[in-house]
Amino acid sequence: MSMRRALASLLGLIGLGAVLAGINMVAEARLADLQIDLTAGHIYTLSPGTRRILAELRQPITLRLFYSRDLGTRAPSYDGYHQRVSEMLDQYARLAHGMLKIERYDPEPFSDAEDKALSFGLQAVPIDQSGAQVFFGLVGTNLLDDERAIPFFQEQRERFLEYDLTRLVYELSNPTRPVVGVMSSLPIDGDPRLMMMAQGRGRAGQPWIAMSLLHQSYEIRSVPLKVWKIAPEIQVLLVAQAQHLPEETQYAIDQFVMRGGRLMLMVDPQSAAQADLPGPGGMPQTDTASDLHRLLDAWGVLYDPNQVVGDLTGAWRVRASPGDRMTVTDYVPWFNIRDGINHDDPATADLSQITVADPGFLTKKPGADITLTPLLTSSPRSGLIPAEKLRIDPDPAAILAGFKPEGGPRVIVARLHGALRSAFSAPPSAGAGEQRPADLPPFKDHTDGAANLVIAADVDILADRFWVRSQDFFGQQDAEPFSDNGPFIANLIGTLAGGDALLGLRARGAGDHPFILVDDMQRRAEAQFRRTQQDLQKHLDETEKKLASLREGAGQQGASQAVLTPEQRAAIDAANQEIVQTRQKLRGVERALREDIDALAETLRFFDIVLVPAILTLIAIGLGLLRHRRRGRARS
Repeated sequence: MSMRRALASLLGLIGLGAVLAGINMVAEARLADLQIDLTAGHIYTLSPGTRRILAELRQPITLRLFYSRDLGTRAPSYDGYHQRVSEMLDQYARLAHGMLKIERYDPEPFSDAEDKALSFGLQAVPIDQSGAQVFFGLVGTNLLDDERAIPFFQEQRERFLEYDLTRLVYELSNPTRPVVGVMSSLPIDGDPRLMMMAQGRGRAGQPWIAMSLLHQSYEIRSVPLKVWKIAPEIQVLLVAQAQHLPEETQYAIDQFVMRGGRLMLMVDPQSAAQADLPGPGGMPQTDTASDLHRLLDAWGVLYDPNQVVGDLTGAWRVRASPGDRMTVTDYVPWFNIRDGINHDDPATADLSQITVADPGFLTKKPGADITLTPLLTSSPRSGLIPAEKLRIDPDPAAILAGFKPEGGPRVIVARLHGALRSAFSAPPSAGAGEQRPADLPPFKDHTDGAANLVIAADVDILADRFWVRSQDFFGQQDAEPFSDNGPFIANLIGTLAGGDALLGLRARGAGDHPFILVDDMQRRAEAQFRRTQQDLQKHLDETEKKLASLREGAGQQGASQAVLTPEQRAAIDAANQEIVQTRQKLRGVERALREDIDALAETLRFFDIVLVPAILTLIAIGLGLLRHRRRGRARS
């Protein structure tokens, strides 16, 4: 009886195993694309844009994943990251319906796989002193032998994995270089006349370095400032400091957007780069503002060309005016942005610092049915400065003394997303002696879907002086970047060129924030010093005028030598005493500034060296005593 029960149980288990195996085979064949993502943040759920790109593939693409298992052994966190990359690639292959092939390699030392990884330009990372190297990268190729690669999957960029993979596939499926049109009143793409005058010395007349980066990835076409329509092959239009555009050009830009064209619009209340360029008479230019009010207002964006944003946080240290007691000072209209970078956008996620100069700001028009997503913002310690104060020989000390940080932060660069209406009701009339082109496309009064634009209230982001240092290296000009302005522009153009599919991909994480308490304290104290200095200097100037008038009055009495009356002498003595007191007050402010910074530094040093180790020691002692008591109770 027991043997029969045992045999029946065994047969039951075999049957159950067969049923489970059959269910698994059916699920593998029929339900491979069915997923339920229960993770926080839905890290395994692909965006509609990715699904559309994969479904529309028209030529085979091969993706080769190189992963050294030794990397996972040495750093287990990479093992989990590799698993996620591998699973996402499998998901891509399923959605591509046979147009995407995945190959996997373990590039062991001195193997063919390692040689292949190096030939593709993947990054080899040493893991010990023996010279052993590991790989974790991806290479994609198409039928035309075009290559795109991710040299190494950085852990810091894991939250942008879908964006990086989708962009690689998109570029391989669209191998022709996107066409970017450039319209500007500035010589951002080079000036042959200045280049001839420079005769090979320096970078005068050459394309700005930010434009050189764009030339590496895109076909750049110059668009004139007077045009009735934008060429249909232009996918992205960069309008940077295009001044005094005629009505027909504004209409061309408007209709380009209405027809789904991608626009990056850069305006500026005061272009420091343009102010450095010689005007018609050789003097510095004063017409340095740009505004496209008609277009921005119709699209729901407010921008004031008469106000410049200044910021105490990250302000540049510049040489003070001649005769100033302090040799350098903060120039608040020029500042570095660190915390104000949107790290949830793929174009700005990896950037650490952007420098702006005399920027304006953007706000959403009340009632506008658009989304304005900030990419760059000033700090809470920002304020507004009238643009006219910066156009002719600005005084950095006077600007700092009169600066009031209030109303911040302010949006300097933003993405605009939403359905837009045209700024025109019909094509404009042709000027005298002109006529509209016969092939002018029909007028469109609205976008068919949601438009995606980038609007910047600063064009100086493009200028070399605000993000690279040029130095001579054995007769060659070498540019060393200190800010991420160039990659910032290139990344933004890249997301626009990729269309809605790439624009819809966003990060699921947050960036970190540097510690700037000491910097903030120093800038607040210096701003206070500058205000005090300006008030006292004004009082001294008035006193000197009074003394000059007293001496002049004594000289008019006819004496060969001016004889001062007791009252005049008393006034002079009082002024001298006032000068001494003024200098003492200035030294007191400087001393207080230094003492506050030194005190904070000492506090931080004490916290790092003494307090934190002491707290950890006390916690360890407490845990030890608690464990000792528990053991004593267990023994008793």
